[in-house]
Amino acid sequence: MKIALYAGSFDPVTNGHLDIIHRASKLFDKVIVTVAHNAGKSPIFSVDERIEMVSESCKELDNVEVSTFDGLLKDAITTFSASCVIRGLRSVSDYEYESQMAMMNRELNPQCETVFFMPSPKLSYVSSRMIREIAAFGGNVDAFIPKFIEAKLKERLAK
Repeated sequence: MKIALYAGSFDPVTNGHLDIIHRASKLFDKVIVTVAHNAGKSPIFSVDERIEMVSESCKELDNVEVSTFDGLLKDAITTFSASCVIRGLRSVSDYEYESQMAMMNRELNPQCETVFFMPSPKLSYVSSRMIREIAAFGGNVDAFIPKFIEAKLKERLAK
């Protein structure tokens, strides 16, 4: 069974993330989406809330599971018996960072292969950080995230 691991903060999960998850689910027997506990970031939503949002967004995909992992990605590969890591590439700057991370992960764990997905062109500029910022200033984000997540985001930012 070919298992792919898609790790990220998903704060919140965007249509760009979901595009990659849907496409990966067609190529792999199982896709495990792992929501990171990234202490270096200040998430708006808790890990449990992010897991719930990703799970709800992917509920029609039978071969997608949502979990969490705290630690190095090279260890998550072993923990989840995955054959590769999925990463999205939106721009040249993403490529520089992501290729460096892929090489480091492979050095730390030779079983850790990385598969890069280019986003659909209409989603190539979407990021969770931008979505949070637009929403914080009252901008319209309905083209970038699922409706139910937009409502949760607006509610959270109103507090």
